[in-house]
Amino acid sequence: MSSLHRLKLAWKRLGKVEAMFLLALLADLALEWPAAGSAVLALLRFLVYVLGAWAVLRLARRGIRKTIWRLRNRLMVTYVFIAVVPVALILVLVGLGVYMATAQVAVYLVTSELDRRTASLKATAHWLAHIPARSRGEAVGQILPYYQERHPGLEILVKDSAEHRYPEGASIESPRGWGEAGGAVLRQGRLYAWGRSVGEGAEVTLMSPLTAGVLSEIAPRLGEVNYHDLIDTTPGAETNQTVPRIRVGKKVVAAADPSREPPKDYLPPRASRLDVEVLWGSVLPVTVWESPGKTDAVMLKVRSRPSAVLAAVLARKADYEQSALPNIFVFFGVLFLIVELVSLVIGISLTRTILNAVHGLYQATLRVKEADFSHRIEVKRDDQLAELSRSFNDMTGNLERLLEVSKEKERLQSELEIAREVQAQLYPKSAPLLQTLALRACCNPARIVSGDYYDYQSLGEHRIALAIGDVAGKGISAALLMATVESSVRTQIRHCLEGMAGGGNGHEPVSTSKLVARLNQQLYAHTSPEKYATFLFGVYEETGGVLTYTNAGHLPPILIRRGEPRVLEVNGMVVGAFPFAQWDESRLQLESGDLLVCYTDGVTEPENEYGEMFGDQRLTELLVRHASRDSEEIVATITESVRQWTGSSDLQDDMTLLLARRL
Repeated sequence: MSSLHRLKLAWKRLGKVEAMFLLALLADLALEWPAAGSAVLALLRFLVYVLGAWAVLRLARRGIRKTIWRLRNRLMVTYVFIAVVPVALILVLVGLGVYMATAQVAVYLVTSELDRRTASLKATAHWLAHIPARSRGEAVGQILPYYQERHPGLEILVKDSAEHRYPEGASIESPRGWGEAGGAVLRQGRLYAWGRSVGEGAEVTLMSPLTAGVLSEIAPRLGEVNYHDLIDTTPGAETNQTVPRIRVGKKVVAAADPSREPPKDYLPPRASRLDVEVLWGSVLPVTVWESPGKTDAVMLKVRSRPSAVLAAVLARKADYEQSALPNIFVFFGVLFLIVELVSLVIGISLTRTILNAVHGLYQATLRVKEADFSHRIEVKRDDQLAELSRSFNDMTGNLERLLEVSKEKERLQSELEIAREVQAQLYPKSAPLLQTLALRACCNPARIVSGDYYDYQSLGEHRIALAIGDVAGKGISAALLMATVESSVRTQIRHCLEGMAGGGNGHEPVSTSKLVARLNQQLYAHTSPEKYATFLFGVYEETGGVLTYTNAGHLPPILIRRGEPRVLEVNGMVVGAFPFAQWDESRLQLESGDLLVCYTDGVTEPENEYGEMFGDQRLTELLVRHASRDSEEIVATITESVRQWTGSSDLQDDMTLLLARRL
């Protein structure tokens, strides 16, 4: 093959962008000397750069696609993105978090202690201003030594019939135009903590300078605190030295003379190499001495270290424990890196096993594609990938078994349908007709069968028993326990009716608490320990409109009376959990128009896509809004509202409602 032919083939393989780049490059080289310095050459060179960058990106994209076609290379790239990159980002995030947390805590420690000190000055000024004048001097003499130790440079001015300054020779002046005040104040460019109070015939002012040393000693061993963030420097006219100045609004005034306070490095030494210096600032609101009522701001600068902040925040038993914290952090950091490297080595080793298994499966699928079902993958290991290969080998043999399983599933589905029809027969087919009470109940199972229970039984011409319950769990086991509860309740009611008839007093009410207690003993004796149910049983007497009920751990019913909701009480724990539990009875006088709603947790606990439950509050609002409507419409409205809340036609739990309206 000639060189010219090879060149033609290479040119055809080039894309349009690459071809344009080569042409522009050749043109640039050709015009390098004839058109040096011209605008045309500059424009052409810019075009070369753009096309070159574009071509490089296209070639890189093609190379990446070709490289990651193989599973091994794709896994390596995946490891970089899911392991190396997140670890690097986590380390950066941890570093930033430690820095910012240290800075914020350090600033908080300083500002909070400064607020406490200024508050104490203001409180002391108020106290001195309101004590008798004859006791004021003695009081100042007693508190001055303590306050001078806590507030270095403190000066006190008491102005009544005369001006009294403490200590003697203090230069503090009486502020003009100020009433009650306190906090931080700028006076002649210097920052002070002060408190001022005006009493009957006396004005008391306390001032303490806030120099860099005082600020740094507010939180001992924390670090250096200053307010030089807003300080300019202006050459001194006489001393030819740099004099710090503070910007206050639009003015620049002289700050405290640094010569009065020897420079001192308050920054603690490093506890380790990772114990870096942290610098942060906070705006401190201040008042201006010369302008009463005017506020300004000074930037506090805090320079500290994480070890110093830990020492100030954490409760320490010994200095050794506190100094060991950074070393412990370093130890775990190094351990983390070692674990990461070991994980990388293990990951590469596991990758090889994955590649070999995938390659074997790939070859096997090609054989199956050619209708060669006799091919088997050689399996040498004992792990999930090896199990996958064995599963592939057994695939054709398992098809028949899967068909049998499908037939078995259809048979079980048919039996479940029969169970659903049987369970439907257990629920009452119609509500008893009463002159003063209208009943309506429904149960919507989440699965084919339900673990919810409701019932109503006539106890004579003027009494009726109401019951609702929720069995723990779902499916067949819950449905069987529900049938047990239904049978036991009806048996207990029949036993009570026979007992009352035999006793000669047919109007003696059925004891709801005793019935619940007997039901509890029966469930506890004939079911497994983890099986239990919530249960509410009530007896309504039509003559007086009184409902006597016992609520055994069931959700409290809601009574809507004249548009106002009321939640009824719970009388005890669930049934079936403990053999000798006791329950109380409650009585409720139903008035005309009252709507009593009993429900299970399938109404209130379904969640929407954000994990929020439907809740008792929404149910109550629905009942209040639709209480005047027919019971059928109320049930339909609640059911539809729950379905809309979940966003699915499938119920998350069995949903049962029992409504009783006093006519």
